[in-house]
Amino acid sequence: MVCQACGNPVEAGVNFCPRCGAPVPAPVPPGPPPPPQYAAYPQTPHPAYALRPPRVQRNLPMLGILWCIFGAYRVISGLIAIFVLQVWSFRSFGGGWGWGGHMGRHMGPHWMGPVLPFIALIATITAVLAFFVGFSLLRRRPWGRTLGIVVAILSLLKFPIGTALGIYTLWVLVPAESAAEYEAIADHS
Repeated sequence: MVCQACGNPVEAGVNFCPRCGAPVPAPVPPGPPPPPQYAAYPQTPHPAYALRPPRVQRNLPMLGILWCIFGAYRVISGLIAIFVLQVWSFRSFGGGWGWGGHMGRHMGPHWMGPVLPFIALIATITAVLAFFVGFSLLRRRPWGRTLGIVVAILSLLKFPIGTALGIYTLWVLVPAESAAEYEAIADHS
C-alpha cells in the first residue's frame, strides 16, 4: 500500500503513515464476484454469410436463363409433337403413303387432325410465357416476380423439367423476404 498524502510505502495493517501521520484507509475486502455475463446473440451475420448476396439476387440471373432455355425447349418439343401428329393424322386420313400405289394402314385416330391447332396454340403460349418470364427476371421488371410465380405454378404440370423449374422458381420468389429483396433490386424505369 501507499500513503495517499505523501506517497510513502506503508505496511498492511497500519492506520497512520509513519512519515506524515496521515490516516491510511483500511483496504476494502473484495466483494462477491460479479454474475457471469453472457454474450448476446450477434446482430450481424456470420462473416462467411456476410459476403453472400441475398437469395433472390443470387439466383435471379440463373432463373431467368433457365426460363429462356425452357421456352426454347417448349418450342422444340411443340414442333416435334406437331410434326409427329401431323404425320400420324395424315396417314390416318388416307394421305396414301402405301407401297405399290395402295393406301397404307391407318395409324392414328381421325380426331388427331383437329387437335393439331390446339396443341400448336398451347405450345406457343407456354413458350411465349416462359420467354417472357425469363426476360422479365433478367431485366428485373417489377411485375416479373408475380408473373414468375404464376407461370411456375402452371409449369409444375410439365413433368419433369417444368416441375423442377417451377419448384426452383417458387423456392426463390415466394418467401416474404424475397418480395422485399426483389422490390429492392427491381428496375422501375
